[in-house]
This record gives sequence, C-alpha cells and structure tokens, in this order.
Amino acid sequence: MPDSPNRPPRLILASSSPYRRELLERLRVPFEVVVPAIDETPFEGETPEATALRLAEAKARAVAGGLDSSEPALVIGSDQVATYDGLQIGKPGTHEKALAQLQAMRGREVLFHSALCLFDSRSGTAQSIDVITRVRLRNLPDAALDAYLRAETPYDVAGSAKSEGLGITLLEAIHSDDPTALVGLPLIALSSMLLAAGYPLLETK
Repeated sequence: MPDSPNRPPRLILASSSPYRRELLERLRVPFEVVVPAIDETPFEGETPEATALRLAEAKARAVAGGLDSSEPALVIGSDQVATYDGLQIGKPGTHEKALAQLQAMRGREVLFHSALCLFDSRSGTAQSIDVITRVRLRNLPDAALDAYLRAETPYDVAGSAKSEGLGITLLEAIHSDDPTALVGLPLIALSSMLLAAGYPLLETK
C-alpha cells in the first residue's frame, strides 16, 4: 500500500551492531533493524577512509535494495575503521588478537574513521561523511591490558578499545567533533542528514 504523503519514510538501520542500535535509540524515533549481507574485506591499497565510506554506503544500499519500492525509506549505513601508522585495525575476534592490537597501540595515537551513509530510496541518492576521532592510548602493561580484555571481552569492536565501557580507562585523550562517533554511529552527523532529508526529528506532537 502506498504511503500517506504526510507520513515520514521508514527509518532503517542497516547494521548487526547492538552499539549502533542503542545509539540510534537516543533520537527517540521509530526505526527498524535489517542486517546487511556484504563482504567487508578492505580492497588492496584502499585507504581507511575509503574503506569505511565504501562499506557504510554498501550496507545502506544492500538493505535498500531488498525493500518494497512502494514504501519510501531512509536507510542508515555505518562502518568504522581504526588505524595507526597507516595500518588498518579491524575487529579482533579473539582474545589473543585483541591483546596484540592493544599492545601495538599503547602509547600511540589511533585514528577511528566512523563513516556514515544515509540512503534515500525516494530519490536514490546518498549522503555520506567520514567522522574522524583521534584517540591516544595509555602506555599500560600487558597485565592491565589482559585484565581489561577479560572483563570487557570487546572482540567485536574495531581496535578492541570499547570506550563506552571499561575501555575508557585505556585512553589518555579523545578528540572529535562528535562524541558518539567513537562508539560507532555519529549522531550529530546523522541528525543533520535526517533533517536535510526532511525527516521530522523534533516534530511537535
């Protein structure tokens, strides 16, 4: 059934991440979650920024492609890539890999590229941005890093430093224009995109 002209488009989060879902809930708008099926492997020679932006848009377009074309939707895709010294850091997956990541990053500045894409099925257009967060990690001993990992088990987090949890103790400083970007979904940028797309974020009831 075609949508009412006064009804806002469906809002869909193209992500399997519980952290992004929790962040989006802060906006207090109805949304659905659809997990995209894409290959997240970086291309050879691809920069971290390019990887994050490409995957964010690919997630949004993959989900949008499976929707009923008669019902307008705004699809949110996001991806995060951590990097230091030009090297990309992914999700560790295991305790051993997470410990190796933190050992390599301690005492260093790490850049987190949090890419965001809002795909509008009504026009077939996408808004995209890469929000960069600079993080400096403390130079902690192996025992402290191991204790953190066993307490937090952040094996599904890029760079293993879960800042919204105990991972904040690993950090000396965070520099970003958007405090939610490091967690994985830049809400300031997303709010701007939704408003630009005509979505009623603060509509009076």
